[in-house]
Amino acid sequence: MNKERKLIVAGNWKMNKTVAEALDLVRGLKLELANVKEVDVVVCPPFTALEAVGKAVLDSNIRLGAQNMSEHNVGAHTGEIAAVMLKEFSVRYVILGHSERRQDQKEADALIARKAAAVHGAALKPIICVGETLAERQAGEMQKVLETQVRGSLAGLTGEQMEESIIAYEPVWAIGTGQTATTAQAQEAHAFIRGLLVKMFNETVARRVRIQYGGSVKPSNARELMSQPDVDGALVGGASLEARSFADIIKNSI
Repeated sequence: MNKERKLIVAGNWKMNKTVAEALDLVRGLKLELANVKEVDVVVCPPFTALEAVGKAVLDSNIRLGAQNMSEHNVGAHTGEIAAVMLKEFSVRYVILGHSERRQDQKEADALIARKAAAVHGAALKPIICVGETLAERQAGEMQKVLETQVRGSLAGLTGEQMEESIIAYEPVWAIGTGQTATTAQAQEAHAFIRGLLVKMFNETVARRVRIQYGGSVKPSNARELMSQPDVDGALVGGASLEARSFADIIKNSI
């Protein structure tokens, strides 16, 4: 698939996998994906497995991501993880503002913007999540919600930093539900987000930013989703927990 922007597919393992299970999964992925060069592949294990997985993927084409990070660099912040700690394990990417954290931990756009600044300050790349709920979509508020989240979560980033950021559009109603946005719905939302980036930055920056789709991505729908002009990859949840299904999503994206 000939795309202007290199596809990026990231697996968000969420609160799954012991260290032993994580190593089994990543060994399978290394075998399945050994020859894949057309897609940037990222795995995001839980914090407890970062060190082991980081060592396991060092000699491969798979990059390591974390599922969250503190806005602070050091100090009295019980239970938090700083950028310098993640870098010790060769982490390259950090997921920020996932809908589960927005909902369960009440993370607001302003906090996510501060975290994004901290990620860039450590020369890491943020994967910044945005997306509307089913009620918001049914009320015709998809664009309003996305504009609020995009503007708030990216506040303060320079154009150069934005180009090194990834946005993940995840319709909340399609996460873990088996429901997937149609290709037309995904493209509409991605094009709207890219249009916002033109207004916030400029055409050149907007054209270079990769926007992933996240929401019940499967091997069977990967090719159609990834063929859309503004869909530049996927943030995969459940299907990333099994080597064959995650690898098939990536292979079907090419």
